[in-house]
Amino acid sequence: MSTSDDDAQPPSEPAAHDAYAAVRVANYRRYWFGNLLSILGMQMQSVTVVWEVYRRTQDPFSIGLVGLTLVIPVLSLAIVGGHVADRYDRRRVLTCSVSLNMIASLGLAAASFYAWHIAWIYGFLLLIGTARAFQQPAKSALLPQLVPRHVFANAVTWNLGGFQLAAAAGPALGGASLAIFGAEYVAYAFQACACFVFVLLLTRIEIRPSAFTPEAITLRGVAEGFQFVWRNKVVLGAMALDMFAVLLSEAKSLLPIFAQDILHVGPVGYGVLASAESIGGLSMTLAMMHRPPMAKAGRALLWSVAGFGVATATFGLSRWFPLSFVALLAMGAFDCVSVIIRHTLVQMLTPDRMRGRVSAISGMFISASNELGQFESGTLARLTSAVFAVVFGGVATLGVVVGAAMGIPELRKYGRLDQRHDEEEPWPGGETPAVNRAPEQVAPVEKVE
Repeated sequence: MSTSDDDAQPPSEPAAHDAYAAVRVANYRRYWFGNLLSILGMQMQSVTVVWEVYRRTQDPFSIGLVGLTLVIPVLSLAIVGGHVADRYDRRRVLTCSVSLNMIASLGLAAASFYAWHIAWIYGFLLLIGTARAFQQPAKSALLPQLVPRHVFANAVTWNLGGFQLAAAAGPALGGASLAIFGAEYVAYAFQACACFVFVLLLTRIEIRPSAFTPEAITLRGVAEGFQFVWRNKVVLGAMALDMFAVLLSEAKSLLPIFAQDILHVGPVGYGVLASAESIGGLSMTLAMMHRPPMAKAGRALLWSVAGFGVATATFGLSRWFPLSFVALLAMGAFDCVSVIIRHTLVQMLTPDRMRGRVSAISGMFISASNELGQFESGTLARLTSAVFAVVFGGVATLGVVVGAAMGIPELRKYGRLDQRHDEEEPWPGGETPAVNRAPEQVAPVEKVE
């Protein structure tokens, strides 16, 4: 579809914000529901694995090994996974990786049901990490092919809302499953079923073809993704800020210790605490969903990470269950803001032909912050205490924010989250990307009813 010069520029009167623009696209709805279900199972599985490992070993270091086992294949294979997402059909790559995740979850269920040696659990976690190395770049790069560019930020918000909803319900359901059934394999079996449903839904999704010619998988192509991130200081700064903040403030992995030994609330209380951060994130997502894109995204990112650090330190110092719950709520709310900004910036500022590789690099940053943060927290807790590990992380995060604000002025001064850039490529299919164009002015993604 051709457009006039006037169409290519933001109108003087911005169109009314549509909070439900993304979910009006049938393909996106199918993707969103399948992704929601798989994340729900993943969250149930994640809190259950940590609980089972700590129950069987009574060693905080073993919790850290869970994170290390998951992150090793991600850091080793993520760039390859990103290049695969740029070279092959992203929907098929995602289908294969989700299927591998399903097989690994079935393995966890068998290892738990038959009480195999704990080494089997780590082995299946390694397989899950391998699946994630290909799954995350494919998911991130696929999203812009499901919705028009002018509603992409809304789709990111809906994605995060689905994640927060699943992440809020998943740990609670995981804790309830442990309390009701007294067995960990139930959560693992649920995750396998959720992955199966996601695979079925992916087969019913039609995507826009990419407007670029796929490149062969070469070392030069891999390096190109790193070069792009290094040159784009806004993208690099957003990734690095998130990575170091979560790496230092990863408190969620130590929740079994706080639930059992500090707050004395048992498995049900553990499930509530594990859900609190996501409940806060979901609440913030709903609020942001009904607001237009941020006008000062850079400053909002820095303030949200700073708030995350303060809330983390508060949780570490708390000995009162309600205060601990509220601190985790605040952590989730602040993290929600930073995730929406970071993910939108990375995808909006990256050419479509490189989205798989750049998404893989972003995934490496995320995995380094989450799983390596889990390893760091478990190790530091063993050497000192769980309380010290959490409080230290929160205070150190504030230092990271100050360093980012002073060292990356491009990030601090970044303006509207949906602003256009001259280097943007045409929307796949030939349309000119019009970030602020009214919905009726943009051809919708083909719907499959």
